[in-house]
This record gives sequence, C-alpha cells and structure tokens, in this order.
Amino acid sequence: MASQSTIADESDRRFRLLGLASDIDFALHWPLRYEDWTRLTPLKNVYDGQILQCDLKIISVQPPSRGKQTCRVVGADASGVSLGLTFFKVYPSQLAQWQPGKHMRVQGEVKRGVLGLDMLHPHVRLIKGFGAPLEKHLTPVYPSTAGLSQWALLRVLCDELLAQQLGLQRARIRRASRAAPIMGGEKAGLARAFSCLPFQLTRSQQRVLAEITEDLSRAIPMHRLLQGDVGSGKTIIALLAALQAIDDGYQVALLAPTEVLADQHAAKCLPLLEKLGIRTAKLTGGLKESEKRRLRDSIARAELDLVFGTHALLEEKVRFANLGLAIVDEQHRFGVRQRLSLRHKRDDGMEPHLLMMSATPIPRSLAMSYLADLDVSVIDELPPGRSPIRTRLLQASRRMDLMRWVRQEVEASHQVYWVCPLIEESEALDLRHAQESFAQLKDALPGIEVGLVHGRLSSQDKQTVMDAFQAGQVKVLVATTVIEVGVDVPQASLMVIEHAERFGLAQLHQLRGRVGRGRAQSQCVLLYGEALGASAKARLKAIYQHQDGFEIAREDLRIRGPGEFLGLRQSGLSLLRYADLERDGLYLNPLRALASELLERKGCEDPAITALIACWQGGVEDRLKA
Repeated sequence: MASQSTIADESDRRFRLLGLASDIDFALHWPLRYEDWTRLTPLKNVYDGQILQCDLKIISVQPPSRGKQTCRVVGADASGVSLGLTFFKVYPSQLAQWQPGKHMRVQGEVKRGVLGLDMLHPHVRLIKGFGAPLEKHLTPVYPSTAGLSQWALLRVLCDELLAQQLGLQRARIRRASRAAPIMGGEKAGLARAFSCLPFQLTRSQQRVLAEITEDLSRAIPMHRLLQGDVGSGKTIIALLAALQAIDDGYQVALLAPTEVLADQHAAKCLPLLEKLGIRTAKLTGGLKESEKRRLRDSIARAELDLVFGTHALLEEKVRFANLGLAIVDEQHRFGVRQRLSLRHKRDDGMEPHLLMMSATPIPRSLAMSYLADLDVSVIDELPPGRSPIRTRLLQASRRMDLMRWVRQEVEASHQVYWVCPLIEESEALDLRHAQESFAQLKDALPGIEVGLVHGRLSSQDKQTVMDAFQAGQVKVLVATTVIEVGVDVPQASLMVIEHAERFGLAQLHQLRGRVGRGRAQSQCVLLYGEALGASAKARLKAIYQHQDGFEIAREDLRIRGPGEFLGLRQSGLSLLRYADLERDGLYLNPLRALASELLERKGCEDPAITALIACWQGGVEDRLKA
C-alpha cells in the first residue's frame, strides 16, 4: 500500500501537469464548460440532435462481447419512451451497478435512428428512482488530467468564498472591539426638526432612520451603508442622523465627491439648519488658503457643528475637536485610504460613527458577498407625488428636431438639462463637446437663457450658473457629469444626454433621476451615434426598459463586474477570481454560516483562519470596508 507521502507527491505531480503550482494558478484555472444537470427533458418531446438530460429505468444491458469494448444499455423514462445508450468503453464496476430495474440519470446528444432514440457514450449518474432531486446550479468542468477529480478542483471555489466571508466577518468582530461616542440622549433638536419639515417621512425612511438611531446609541462604531434609488430621500435621513449627534454635543462631517454636490447638500440643508441654530460651514478645494486656514481653526475649536466638504476635509491639517459622525455621500467615488482617514480625525482614540450613502442600488448577491461586514439600510420607496420618467432613444442625426422640442418645454415654463461627455474636442473620440453644444443651443434658441457648467470652471462661476438655473433664470443648462448627483430642480422636466452610448449604466440612471422631481411629466432623451457596439446596445436597452434601480444595477454588475461596480478595483482589494456570484451564489449562505461557526469556535486570531484569509485576500483585510 502506498504511503500518505507518496500519494501526496503523486497529487502534486498531477497538479503541476496542469500548471497548478501556486494559489493564483488555482484561482485562474477556469472551467472549460458548464454542464446543465438542473432539469429533465421528457423523451416524447425531443428532436434529433438535441442535448438533454433524462432519467431512465434500465430495461436491458448487453455487455461487451469477446474482444470488444462496446456496451449497449436500453432504458425508458417515466412515460415509457425508450432510449438506447451506446458506450465505447465500460469498466466492470460500472457493469456491476447497471442492472435491470436500477435507475440512472443520463446526459448527452440524442439521435433519432431506424431503431428509435439513441445516445452515444452519455454522461451517467446512478439515482434511486424517478423524482430524484436535481442539481440547483450549473456544474463546472475544469481542464484536468488523469487522477484528478472535478470535485477536487471545485473545492478551490469554496475555499475562496470561505476566506472572503471569514475576512469580512472578522473585520466586523474587530470593529466591535473599538469605542465610539454614544448618542441619542437628547432629542430636542430632532423633535424641532420634524416640526419644521414640510413633508412626512415615508414608512421606508422612518424604518431606516430607526436603524441608524439604534446604531448611534451604541458604543460600537456604526458602519452602515444607506442605499436608495435616485430621489428616494437619503439626504434628509442623513441630516436627521447628524442632528442627533449635534444634539449630544458632537461635530458632524458630510463628505461629497464634487464641489457641485457639496454645494447642493449645503443649499438643501441650510434652510432647516438655520432655523435650528446649527453652525455650519463648507470646506472645499476651491477656497483660498487663508479661508481654508480660518475654517480649519474653527473646526479644531468646536466653533462649527456641521461641516460640508469635499476631499479637502480629508487633509491631514483638518482636525476636529469632537467628531462624532462622518457621512460620506457616493462613497464608491472615494478611495479606500481616503475613507479610512475619517477614522483618525479624533485625538482621543475613539472612532466616529460612519454613515455611507449610495444612490447606486446593490444587488443582494453582491451585498451578501462584498458587504458582509456592513449593516445595510435600504430606502425602497419614492416620496409621494413623483411621476415616472419616460425614456426615449433618439439618433444623433435628429438633434435639430430635439432642439425644437427643447423650445416647447421652455415655453411651457419648464427647464432642460443637456448633458455632454466632454468639455472640449478630442482627437480620440468623435464626441460633440459641451462648449459646441452650448454655442449651438444659444443659436437655435434665441431669447432663451442657456447656461454652461463643467468641471474646469471655478467654484464661484459654477455656483453662479447653478444658482441661476435653480432660480429659473437659466432655462437650459448645458453640463458635463458634474450635475450627475445632488441637483434638485423641480421645474426641470427634460434631460437630454448626448452620446449616451459612452456613459455607464449607473451614470445614465443618475442623470435621468435629475428630472421627475416636480409634478410635470418628465422625459429623458438618450442621443446615440450610429455605430454602436454590443455593450453599448446592452446598456441603452437596459436603461430604456427599466426604471427600477435594482434591475439596472443587476445589469450593470453583469457588464462591469463587482470591482468597478463597488468602486473597489482602485483599492487593491483582492476580488473574487474563481467564484462567480451569479453562478455560485447558492454557496454563500452555508459558507457564511461556516465562517461564523469557525470564528466563534476558534477565535479571530486562529493561525489557520489567518492563513486562509491571507492566502485569498492578499493582505488587505483591514481595508475591506473603509
């Protein structure tokens, strides 16, 4: 009998024959194909050449004759239709199991001949009888070699998912050991805020606010993602959370990815904050250095309660006297290390609560896999009075027709967005840029005020144009994607997106959500060029067919993959290389449960657990969910 070491050496040799020597070799050892063992096809319905799976009761077995290896088996399905099976080579162990009266599940290509239905050398599995359970997922078939089973290679997949779940759950456990400020003792400011609101919160908003309030009342740092579709009312929930922190004497930072969005947050929140006597300021990169220095001093001396800002808030020079809550809007647009820096804005070792917001809904399979260490709150209904947005596809050749439509909208006392992907001409991309569209619209719409805003304008110039648009003085706003999020103009009823095929699905959905905020019927027109690739067609079809952000997110995930979808690819995070969330999602629940059991039984610092996480997660566990 061979020794254990000899068997192990032989296994290693066989793996090396396939080029499998390191962890990454296994991770990139992709399946050749997938076999579908998830459904049965009745034999009475088959056609010649069809590849199918069916269950048979063995009627007869004709073993190989002397000097030959061919074996003939005849079986019948549950309806009595017979099928002949021809095997070119069989083993004695197989013949011993293939006895009349036994049942087998076969898969292969059916041929219809003079003797009836026939299948040449099919895949075979023995079953206990008709009605045996079917597989729930496609079965991968990997490049292999003699002596290596498919199941040995399939364990690799489970190792990767288990390591991911262990890493995420361990991050959650370690976070629970850190200290955070306890909030929620004072409710006076929150009660006054509710009395000042001109609307009632939806049931979904009330539920989400209660979840956040519960987190803030604990001494463990909140690590919650607030997600909701465009226009669902995330900002007011974030503001009410901020008021709870301010009520208890803590400071709040609200971080936005662009100056336009930071300005919009401030503009939307200031009327309520001023009524409540909240001291606010806005710190952005566009300010003069002297003004930045003055604001930094005010923050450090606790002279400000709530600070709106961009990346400028993350600079090392910015130190808060008593930061209790950090709110990050469109969190996927910040790098991991940038979000991490918010944890270290206090000097007493405590960690502020962290509320992240995203208007890009995240499919459940992705949340289970990549966000397992986060608490996720979802606002899943829109405020009352919102009308559905009609989406239209229009060839770029009909631009002049569209400009006449723009005039009609303005004459009906409505406003229009006209979004372009570039500011100036590009030699690489034949795209109509914002400045040219601005000039063309001014010529085509005499007597109508047209504004232009893009990322290269100064902060003051951008704010001047945006203020004029919100006040109704500018009727048509030509812009790049700086207005993708945060802009709220109820009179805007038409969104035009030039070269829509160049935009991602999430961007298109965000831009479309800038209209439909008033009572007028709103429309989004997607202008597209003539030469469309398959991916562009798929994106335009998805945005045309779906209003639901979760449906759009699922399609976006399929097209882009999880790394770009969540904004993780730039982080260095080791993404799933071997497992596929759509195909292998059924493994997540049992592996999550196993990870929880292992951590409870062995502890977070167990060497085997640490080694497995390090093997698959690439040493970036601490940056998983900054």
